[in-house]
Formats: sequence, structure tokens, C-alpha cells
Amino acid sequence: MRDVACLLEFEDEVSSWNCRSLQVRHGFDAYSPDFVAERPSDILVIDVVGQRRPPPWVAEAVDREGFAYRTMSRGDIDPIRLKNCKDLIQSSGGEASLGDRVRLLSVLDEQSSLTLAESLSLFQDTKPIRGLANMAVGRFIEIDLDTALIGPETVVRRYRG
Repeated sequence: MRDVACLLEFEDEVSSWNCRSLQVRHGFDAYSPDFVAERPSDILVIDVVGQRRPPPWVAEAVDREGFAYRTMSRGDIDPIRLKNCKDLIQSSGGEASLGDRVRLLSVLDEQSSLTLAESLSLFQDTKPIRGLANMAVGRFIEIDLDTALIGPETVVRRYRG
């Protein structure tokens, strides 16, 4: 379940998400799906399946509420994306200083993209990896999370969401 939460933090279409905040009913039965994610076009309700499976009536009950429903299993998760998301969340904490944030965003405005190694050299007040991770989590910048594990040559761009 933590893996899906980690991925939701970096999902462009998801503006916010929470855990087990919805309860759907079927007769006298009640069930709380694992996640509720807000997207511009709808609300997506997600259940993580494995050994535990939601009751068979859940999809229909969620649909009656006007929400989209999806189940996810370990096989649905891209291991490279997951590792990159985990690394960024683990490396973040606090905020990048205003000076570091403005410096990096200004250079990205001029050059459109930098490598991660080039980006790190711009940080003066904040520990570079922490600052970069904070800016990615805060959606100031975007980093390719899908192609390969984050490394010095990873491309960094201004977030355009």
C-alpha cells in the first residue's frame, strides 16, 4: 500500500489523494477502499489487491457514487518508477531555500532542461540532493522517473503540469 501512496505523489493527473477516507455501502455491509485520488476530470478510488481482495460489490458501489474505480497489484507497478519515487521522497524533507529555487528555475527557463548533475551545482544554501528532491516533490521541477534510475545524466525540467 505504501508503494501506491509513493506513486500517487508523483502522478501528474492527481492533485491530491488520501487514504481510506471513503466508505461505500452495500446493504448492511460497509467497506473503505485504500485510496481516493482527486483528478481534474474525476475522482479515482483505488484498492491495492494481493492476498486481500475487496468485496465483489465494491466496484458497483463506487460507480453509484459517481467515482472511477481501479484495483492495483504489484504487477501494475513499474519497479524503476517506484524506486525513483521512493528515492526522491526519502531524500526530501523541508524546503529548498528561496535563493536555490529561484536560481534553478531561472536557469531552467533559459535552457529548458539540465542534467541532474548540472542542476545540483546550482544549489548554494540547501543540500543539493535534498533541495532537488524537495523541488520535485513540490512540483517545481520534473524529473524523468520512468526511463532509468535517477543518475547524473537524468534530465531535469521545469514542471509544466
